[in-house]
Amino acid sequence: MMNIKILGAGCANCVNLEKAAREAATDLGIEAEFEKVTDYGDIAGYGVMKTPGLVVDEKLVMSGRVPTTAQVKEMLAPLA
Repeated sequence: MMNIKILGAGCANCVNLEKAAREAATDLGIEAEFEKVTDYGDIAGYGVMKTPGLVVDEKLVMSGRVPTTAQVKEMLAPLA
């Protein structure tokens, strides 16, 4: 099972990123566990200076923008 973390304080961008990530995982048939990380210390621990951030299986794959569902699919497909 893939572990996907959404890094951010819970703003609209974070919500939109989670939505895109869930849609992408569903479209790809990836069984994933989603987790929201809102603690700034934990977020900084991933090297993220601008949220939202996307972490897959403890690897930072994107930060500082909200990708489309298609872009998230491109990020997740090679990791599945």
